[in-house]
Amino acid sequence: MSDIVLVHGAFHGAWCWDLLRPELERLGHGVVTVDLPISDPALSAADYARTVEAAFPPDSKPLVVGHSMAGVVIPLVAASRPVQALVFLAAFLPLPGKSIGDQRAVEHIDGQVPPRTAEWSDLGDDVWMIGPTTATELFYSDAPAATARWATQRLRPQAYRAMQEITPLEAWPDVTSHSIVCREDRSINPDWVRSAARERLGIDATELAGGHSPFLTRPRELAGLLDAFARI
Repeated sequence: MSDIVLVHGAFHGAWCWDLLRPELERLGHGVVTVDLPISDPALSAADYARTVEAAFPPDSKPLVVGHSMAGVVIPLVAASRPVQALVFLAAFLPLPGKSIGDQRAVEHIDGQVPPRTAEWSDLGDDVWMIGPTTATELFYSDAPAATARWATQRLRPQAYRAMQEITPLEAWPDVTSHSIVCREDRSINPDWVRSAARERLGIDATELAGGHSPFLTRPRELAGLLDAFARI
């Protein structure tokens, strides 16, 4: 079976895959997770990608899954290391020559259900922390209350450089790509995920019910999709 490398999004860490990992291992896959150095304002998406590359063996050709912000990271991994395929899970898709901030200014990327709260803390150097209520609204809207509490207690500050810089990606890697759209996502606009998958990847996004974090709310269903991609 394939190795599967799981790359978390903004504010998160390797812990967010704790419910998904056993489901993938049950299906026979080796699973690699990594804590990206997301709180360091000096580091770029390229630094994140090097952290991912260092986490899996040099002879592995894994399926690489990027959630949310990690969509800007995983194509960089594929540009420098052989991978089986990329999976964009409710994720940004970078455009060479643009930043995610540039794209947000002209594309309807962000969720279309605004949060009722705005718990954002500026920690300096463009490093931010999100509070538990806003995080629950954006990331865990369909999660059981206990799961949402468990997750919000583990969130980390996020440096915004990787999203504000011009992407280091110079050209899209020649690799199979898949996209998963979460139909009730409040963080990334599901309609944007669908259109970006068609226009930039030349594929239809695979539909999954629920909100932005299916690794916590639908781990078995998500594992089944990733298993199917790994078998292609």
